[in-house]
This record gives sequence, C-alpha cells and structure tokens, in this order.
Amino acid sequence: MKYRKQLPFLYSQIGSMLCALLLLCVACESRLDVTPQSNLTDATYYNTAEDAKAALGACYYSVSNPDVFIDLVGSDDAVPFLTGDANRPLLWRYDITPDNGFIRFYPGAYTSINHCNIVINRLPTIEMDETLKQRYIAEAKFLRALAYFNLVRLYGGVPIVTTETAGLAGLEIPRSSVAEVYAQIEQDLTDAEQVLPVNYDAVDKGRATRGAAKGILAKVYLTRAGTESGSPFWQQAVIKAKEVIDQGVYDLYPTFAEAFSLSARGGVENVFEIQYLTDVRGHSLGRGYGVRAAPIYPGGGAGIARVTSSLFNLYQENDQRKAVSFISSYSYQGKTVQLSVTDPNPANAVSFQKLWDKSATTNGGEGTSFPILRFSDVLLMYAEASNESEGTPSVSAYEALNRVRQRAGLEPLSGLDYQSFKEAVWLERRLELTFENNRRFDLIRTGRLVEAVKAENSFNRNAQIQPYHVLLPMPQLDIDVNPLLEQNPGY
Repeated sequence: MKYRKQLPFLYSQIGSMLCALLLLCVACESRLDVTPQSNLTDATYYNTAEDAKAALGACYYSVSNPDVFIDLVGSDDAVPFLTGDANRPLLWRYDITPDNGFIRFYPGAYTSINHCNIVINRLPTIEMDETLKQRYIAEAKFLRALAYFNLVRLYGGVPIVTTETAGLAGLEIPRSSVAEVYAQIEQDLTDAEQVLPVNYDAVDKGRATRGAAKGILAKVYLTRAGTESGSPFWQQAVIKAKEVIDQGVYDLYPTFAEAFSLSARGGVENVFEIQYLTDVRGHSLGRGYGVRAAPIYPGGGAGIARVTSSLFNLYQENDQRKAVSFISSYSYQGKTVQLSVTDPNPANAVSFQKLWDKSATTNGGEGTSFPILRFSDVLLMYAEASNESEGTPSVSAYEALNRVRQRAGLEPLSGLDYQSFKEAVWLERRLELTFENNRRFDLIRTGRLVEAVKAENSFNRNAQIQPYHVLLPMPQLDIDVNPLLEQNPGY
C-alpha cells in the first residue's frame, strides 16, 4: 500500500501548521532584494526584524505534535489496518520494539526545539522593536515547552537542550530526569504567559497566546498530579485552567460541528491549533483515517485505522458528537454504503471524519485545523482538577462539565459523589476529544492504560501490554546517533 510511505510527509505537514496561514499573510510582501539563501551565513542572517520573523516562522513550521496514530491504536479508540506495514498491528498489540517506525517522534521534536533555541538565543542581539522581540522569544519558549511536554509524556526523561545545535558536535547528551524536564517546561510556559498577548489581530490569528500558555500549563499540572489524590499539582491545574476561563476570550461554539468547520480556524474555541489551507497546504487526516477505498475522498480513503465498537457504542444516540466524529454511512453515485464497527472488511468500517475537509479536491489538501488545545478541554481539565482538589464536585466544576455536555445535546449532571464525578469527566473527555491526541495520555496519567487496552480485544487484539508500556521505547536510530541515550526499561 503506497499510503504508508506518505505518512512521514503527512505528519511533517502537521508541522506546517500555523505557518501555512502565517506565511500566507506575508506572501504578498515583496522581498526581491534578499540575499540568496545559498549565501546566507551566521554573519548575514539573524540581524534584522525580518530575520527574526523568519526564524520564528521555522518554529511554527516544525511545531511538535505526535502522530495521532499512536494515540488511536495505542489506546482503546481504534483498530489499525491489519495488512501492509507490519509495524501497525505490532504497535496495536503492544509488541513494540525500538525500531518500530511509528514511535519515532523524537527527531522531529528536537528539530522543533532547535528552531526555538535559535530564536531564544539569537534574538536578544538583534536591533528591533523590543516589545515584538520579547513576544517572539515568548512564542518560541511556548513551542519549545510543547515539544518537551510531548517528549516527556512519550519517552520519560530526555536530554534537555537549550542552545542551538549547528552541527554534529555536542549531540551526545545524556537523558535528564522527568522532574528536570518538567521544570524546564514549567519555566518556559511561565515565562511565556507573562509576555504573550491575550489575543492577536486577524493577520496573526493562530499564534501562541497567553491563554495557550496557561492552558498547556494546566495540562502539565494535571499530568504531574497523576493518580495522587493529595498532589499540590491539582490546585495548580485549577488555577491555570480558571485563568483561561476567566479571560473571557474563549468559548464553545453553539454546536459541536461548528468547532470543526473551516470557519473555526483561528476561532473562539481553539486555544491553540495547527492551521492548514485547503488545497494549498493541507493534511490528509480525513482521507487517511476515512473509509478504505471509498471514492468520496480525493484519491480514495486510506483506512489507516477504524473506530472500535467500545468507543462508538459509548455515545448516546442524541449525542451530537457521534455523527460529527464518525462516518457510519456514505452515498456515492446513487448507492448508499452502510458501515459497521464489527465487519472485518475495512471498506465497510465505521471511520473517523472529525477532521475531514469535504471541500478539498486534492489528496492531502484538507484545510481543517488540528486542535492542540480546545476550550472544551480546558473546561474538562478544570472540572477534574477542581473535584480532586476539593474532594467533591463544586458548583463551578459542575458548570464546566455541563457546558460541554449540554453543547453536545446531553442532559446536565448533578448529585454525583467524588468518584462518580471523576469518572463522568473521564468519560466526557473520551467522547469530546477523540482523534485529538488525548486518549492515551489521559489513560496513562490516570493509571488506566493497561486495563483499558486489555479490555479492548476486538479483532483478536490480544495485546501484550505491560506496565512499562506507559513509555514508548527510545527509537533505536536515535540511540545510534547518541549512545548516551539509555533505553527505557522493558525494551
């Protein structure tokens, strides 16, 4: 199957993110007098405000985001296409080795980190507007923190690099501890939230904001709290999530469908997102995770992974999110095809359509945004952290949870005890945030990954998951480059 060969490119396109929109805004600016790039050196570059802007653009272009495939088939949300690349079912069954190509998020994250380090290290010496300079540096710190947050959640402690790498020298760096990585993340986000603006004019919509820094910091604290009921991180998560809510900048769209429309790009619900332009610089997530061989997509559906029955059947019939998130039938040339969560034929499988841009006419041209953090996520983080911090659901925790439920068309909840409320939030996160790189991380931080994966045994999964699988193996290719990288236990 040719599509798998396109995946590295597809997911490098996730790194083209905001840049697709941001660069479009500057595309009309004539810079015919620039030095040819082949002649650029340290002496001729990083000297002007335009150089600073371009350097920051590289950070957005390479923004860190894990392959959503890991989240889907590494949890209980999806079953991979079971023929073709053998690494797909091996990852799904947790027969994971360090040379599995699907776990190699590591090098892309450090590319992003290096671009951010260039901005953070070089911009202080550039003569330009000081306010703009500090904002650019804050944006780079936010993006660097995002890269390290994804790295530490996937692999555990990793090398901390805060200066730019210009060549092969100095690549052999040992792993720092998990606590040290989180300290770096917290410092970068704290620095960023103090400088970043609350919002931007239309031309800069999509850049990192103060709310984005606070919101990711809330998720950092939620993750660090883990399963510890008395952790001080719960209250810190409450504070940061509440600060995002109280800004009054973000809100839920009236309907769930609107949150994933093309018009939602840069909109009120997306605290931070990966932005694309239809048929200009798009993604293939709708086609890629669509119905295999279905002619309704440009190039036909790839069927990378299908929806599990355990996820699909969780939705109440009046839950608006079900029809938006999944495609359960389609019509083509007068014929209607009904799809199933149990039929083994991938051409008949209920599939993901949440991020499908139906207006795209080219393979890989979909322009819908990929959400890194939506406001509904912030509301649910607040509800969960508040319940944990206070030991019982408060009025404001109910309000946050029920805003998400009622937007989906569900009745508000009330009268729950601490445990029931916690489980209600966990369920709501799964229903609300599927296909958004949250499920596996949520299962890990709440100590439920092994149980959930073993329980999802459709299509003879028989996962060989063990407690050590909460971390992926360090990719073998990266250990070969840096022998000081120690492999995670169990691999």
